[in-house]
Amino acid sequence: MAASEENSPTGAPQPQVEEEETKTFKDLGVTDVLCEACDQLGWTKPTKIQIEAIPLALQGRDIIGLAETGSGKTGAFALPILNALLETPQRLFALVLTPTRELAFQISEQFEALGSSIGVQSAVIVGGIDSMSQSLALAKKPHIVIATPGRLIDHLENTKGFNLRALKYLVMDEADRILNMDFETEVDKILKVIPRDRKTFLFSATMTKKVQKLQRAALKNPVKCAVSSKYQTVEKLQQYYLFIPSKFKDTYLVYILNELAGNSFMVFCSTCNNTQRTALLLRNLGFTAIPLHGQMSQTKRLGSLNKFKAKARSILLATDVASRGLDIPHVDVVVNFDIPTHSKDYIHRVGRTARAGRSGKSITFVTQYDVELFQRIEHLIGKKLPVFPTQDEEVMMLTERVAEAQRFARMELREHGEKKKRSREDAGDNDDTEGAIGVRNKVAGGKMKKRKGR
Repeated sequence: MAASEENSPTGAPQPQVEEEETKTFKDLGVTDVLCEACDQLGWTKPTKIQIEAIPLALQGRDIIGLAETGSGKTGAFALPILNALLETPQRLFALVLTPTRELAFQISEQFEALGSSIGVQSAVIVGGIDSMSQSLALAKKPHIVIATPGRLIDHLENTKGFNLRALKYLVMDEADRILNMDFETEVDKILKVIPRDRKTFLFSATMTKKVQKLQRAALKNPVKCAVSSKYQTVEKLQQYYLFIPSKFKDTYLVYILNELAGNSFMVFCSTCNNTQRTALLLRNLGFTAIPLHGQMSQTKRLGSLNKFKAKARSILLATDVASRGLDIPHVDVVVNFDIPTHSKDYIHRVGRTARAGRSGKSITFVTQYDVELFQRIEHLIGKKLPVFPTQDEEVMMLTERVAEAQRFARMELREHGEKKKRSREDAGDNDDTEGAIGVRNKVAGGKMKKRKGR
């Protein structure tokens, strides 16, 4: 296996490199039926983290995987688990803990796609969804449970007949974020009720003190597989910044969406309210924009994500709920409309584009209040970013239209707030803001035409 080859004293470095390039999933020790599933998913060759982690996992070692977002981590733990499940079929075989609901659904999709030919069943246990239907899913004893820590504890404490005493595998995906979201007590509780005699995989983009503490508590003699120890962004990502007065942020956003029309965008905002406001503003100007944030119901969130994935909408406005782990293959441009307060979040946000070898752009808005935060980001990634070229006179020509759309967006937000107060039952109906068309028709002219002669 890979580990012993690296350590062999006679092994010349040259063949090692060649072997890395031509490695297949079969070379890593993955069973034939799963290799076929990888082919069907279009996974032609394993990624770096998979080459490092899979052979060790198949040997039965505990693993700490440090890899940046978009590096194929899900495959690195899903394949060894399914491989082991084929050898010793058993219900409630593996538990995957994730920080967010969307990530849980995405991991479940990958497990089911990889395991479709062998009849693998998984259950997603997250907040925001009816507990009763989840209890029924758990009663069927699926092979794989993918859960957020809080909701899993609910079921462990309240769902009759459900326990994880026979568990063989525990995975903590995005462990740094699980702990950042203050799930520490939940994770401790879960560790107490699952067997000590199990395999544990801990995946994280960053090695924080909390993650090290968790590693000592949960893993036995683990092997570390680090694909990139330094914080970095993908090489094919072109990163820019724009220094603008804060009152003109909306106008510059509209300018950029027009300049780069034809691309798909993810626009990151810092709050749910700002995400919703900006989505309404853009819709009023005729853009196909859709929001994704924590105050939307789970069905609305998945609906937004699916519309964007299916390219029915070209602009997804999101809070950091979407900055980690979501694999939306076709994002061309990431706009940091509000600069992230934690520099590491910058790396996760811009990691939504330029995935799997494609190129992409990111543009970060820096206002007079954000200079220090921006300098921290540059320091973290170890490079100075260039300015995104803009024609300021052209931007200023948009101010009137944008101001009008802002006014309508504020009115719609207010109406939406009042409606929510009036009837809690209909609260979900407007989350997507697709319904708020009444006011939009009053904004003259729809989407702006590009000026001729450009």
